[in-house]
Amino acid sequence: MPMDNTAPGETGSLPPTADPLTRAVLEIDDYAAGLGWDRPALLFALVDTARLRAEEPGLADRLDVADDPGATELTPVEQDELPPDVPLDEFLATIAWPDAVTGCALTLERLMLPPSAEAALPEGLSEDELTRWVAEHPERREVRMTVAVTRDGRRESALRLREKDTPTEVLTGAGLVPNLAEALAATFSDD
Repeated sequence: MPMDNTAPGETGSLPPTADPLTRAVLEIDDYAAGLGWDRPALLFALVDTARLRAEEPGLADRLDVADDPGATELTPVEQDELPPDVPLDEFLATIAWPDAVTGCALTLERLMLPPSAEAALPEGLSEDELTRWVAEHPERREVRMTVAVTRDGRRESALRLREKDTPTEVLTGAGLVPNLAEALAATFSDD
């Protein structure tokens, strides 16, 4: 598997969940939180933990993937840094995952506005002007989004506001960031 040798670790601060994809998203969110804010986007391959232990035992050892039947079913494996000079949508369009990858996840930071602020958005702004307008808006919120998809179409997301930067304040749900989920899902299409 062409993967980096780092993976998010268990911290014990994550809420319990039965869904492996939700657990992977929360694990990645927790890992990103440990790195701090103002960081570039991070891309992860999601691999079946049992398959990883069977087919790549050396990598499983380096990732500290427990040989425990109760361990998480999906192991996030951090990929190389995303190129800073390529727009995210263009970069994602270049990805083709090997069969061993069950899913993928991306975590990134963005500024968000409430619907009331979006309604006041001036028309005709260039991309740079829009970025500046949002960054200067008094109601802006910094958010870290972690979105994961699987080859079979499942989706999960986690949102963490900078102003409420604790594991108990993370919002999860399958449809929180639909456009990013769609872009990640396209990395698995055979087109």
